[in-house]
Amino acid sequence: MSALPRPLSPFSKMLISTRTAWSRLLGVMGAHAPALRRCLAGLVAAAVLQGLALACVFPLLAALFPAPDQGRALGWLAAMTLLAGIATVLRWRAQGFEYGGRLAQVTHALRLRLGEQLRRMPLERLRESRAGEMNALLLGNVDEQLNYLVAIANLILTATVAPLALALAVLAFDLRLGALLLAVFPLLWVLHRWRRPAFARDMRGLNDAHWRCNADLVEYTQGLTALRAACQEGGRVGMLHAGFERLRQLQTAAHRQGVRPSVVTASLVELGLLGVVVAATGWVVSGRLQPAAVAAVMVIVVRLSEPMATLVSYTMVLEMMEAALERIEALLAIPALPVQMPQAVPDQFDVRFEQVCFHYADNPDSAALMNFSATLPAQAMTALVGSSGSGKTTVARLLLRHADPQAGSITIGGIDIRCMSPEVLNALMSVVFQDVHLFDDTVLANIRMGRPDADDAQVRAAAAAAQCLDFIERLPQGWNTRLGEIGDRLSGGERQRISIARALLKNAPIVVLDEPTAALDTESELAVQRAIDTLVRDKTVIVIAHRLSTIAGATASWW
Repeated sequence: MSALPRPLSPFSKMLISTRTAWSRLLGVMGAHAPALRRCLAGLVAAAVLQGLALACVFPLLAALFPAPDQGRALGWLAAMTLLAGIATVLRWRAQGFEYGGRLAQVTHALRLRLGEQLRRMPLERLRESRAGEMNALLLGNVDEQLNYLVAIANLILTATVAPLALALAVLAFDLRLGALLLAVFPLLWVLHRWRRPAFARDMRGLNDAHWRCNADLVEYTQGLTALRAACQEGGRVGMLHAGFERLRQLQTAAHRQGVRPSVVTASLVELGLLGVVVAATGWVVSGRLQPAAVAAVMVIVVRLSEPMATLVSYTMVLEMMEAALERIEALLAIPALPVQMPQAVPDQFDVRFEQVCFHYADNPDSAALMNFSATLPAQAMTALVGSSGSGKTTVARLLLRHADPQAGSITIGGIDIRCMSPEVLNALMSVVFQDVHLFDDTVLANIRMGRPDADDAQVRAAAAAAQCLDFIERLPQGWNTRLGEIGDRLSGGERQRISIARALLKNAPIVVLDEPTAALDTESELAVQRAIDTLVRDKTVIVIAHRLSTIAGATASWW
């Protein structure tokens, strides 16, 4: 029978946790990781030299009292000044990582990496997150993780490495005083171990609450028009206030639990350093130590007591940074959907589903599709008809490869879509959703997203074919009118026609229409239907709809 593994000691757990946090930090630094290593090495060296400079107080005061020795005193003063000067230069150069703009470059590069990750990650995974949560991660968590990194590292090293170097240097002048100063460090370790687990848990809970509040606030703001129309803004704001109250309670609990360790640590550190002074005074009274040593100890205690006593507060910030790092690392670790080899580009555009089975990650016990098979012929319209929840939209999402099915295959022109790069697959399809998303940009720019290299004449031709010219010309600045967030300056039918113009400009061989007229009035539906008739000409069309008018031209239907 094999022996059970020995449990890890607290020291081993701390080393593993520190190593993990360090590796996460270097991971998000990317190409700037070597510069960060140099920065922190410079701060460590500066802290060591600062401690050695402070240790020079011992021989300096010994040279001045009781009988001044000018030569020795000037020598030690010069040594202290030189060490302090070099420490200042090293610290200044190290902090150039922040002040020189490199930290801003790091946060910019990290946001670009996160943005690229959002672009390449499966859309089904992205749909599992709320918009406010992504906003908190891309803006708040990046700032929490990096903005104060160098400043906090400098404070922590000043509170730990400098006193340790000082205590070791004092050993060379007086073993007893050096040993007493070193005895304070195990006390700091015990206090750190005492408060860290609970505080780490509190910080993660607080971070999660911030995320939920961000998501609730964005959701409430975006839905305020609908809520007012339904006279429900009061009910939803009550839910929002409940989230804020939960956040307040967590903040209060975190502050309450953080105060006691901070006060206890500060008190015990100051008592420990005071004990060194008392012991030194006793040795002077008994004639075993020179009076100058007591003066040196008092200078050192005054210099070190505050940074060492506030060390707990600095480590609190580290816990917040580590929680932010975990979220960023988790997002960056989501893999893109794999592209199988050999990669191929189809030259035919019929679509085939063969024995496709799929369930959503948040509902693994309920199949959205089970053994679904269908052939959607090229250059024809196929309608997917059924009640809500029957899997129609899931079929469209799988074709667009928002996710991969757990079983079965989907092919275009006989080629499995898993053998197509995202760029190739996206180029094959234009999509018109029921809920159109337009950007806070001009009409021209919103349509041009279908084909960024299109000139103005091509954009205008697509808009004309999509029945857009009449309302575009009525806008205040015409084609240069900004449409507002999600295109809220336009009606539902107008937004839908802009979306169709975008699809016309793209001119992809496969068109997916996801209930494009479901929420429109009769007049808007007629205009949109005319635009759709132009869009689907000579295309492979998959239409998801409830209205018979939308699927009147379909050559095949799946129920």
